Amino acid sequence: MQDNNRSVGELFTDALGEMTTLVRKEVQLARAEMGEKVGQVTGALPALAAGGAMLLGALLLLLHALALLVATLFDLADGWGYLIVGVVAALGGYLMLKGGLSRLRLSNLVPNRTAEQLSRDAAVAKEQVR
Repeated sequence: MQDNNRSVGELFTDALGEMTTLVRKEVQLARAEMGEKVGQVTGALPALAAGGAMLLGALLLLLHALALLVATLFDLADGWGYLIVGVVAALGGYLMLKGGLSRLRLSNLVPNRTAEQLSRDAAVAKEQVR
């Protein structure tokens, strides 16, 4: 049974202790959430690397074949076919890289749930102090 005759100092000390515990738990949640995100990324890296290597090899072979096809279709020397296909591939690669980099932001790695919860906790703490 709680004592209803506690002083303001005791209530403030209890509230401060509760807020400290709450912040400590929120920090633990943020660590766990970041660990989960890092685990997801590192678990996917080997498959991404192997798949990327295979696709790079396939892309090189396809570009080679396309260059020879362009040279044959337009009755050009092989070198001109390679140049045309190389310029088009470089432009396409540049545009894809630029688009990908624009979507890659550090804000995607922020523990959003924890940040939102910390905001709510801060608002509740402000209300409790008033």
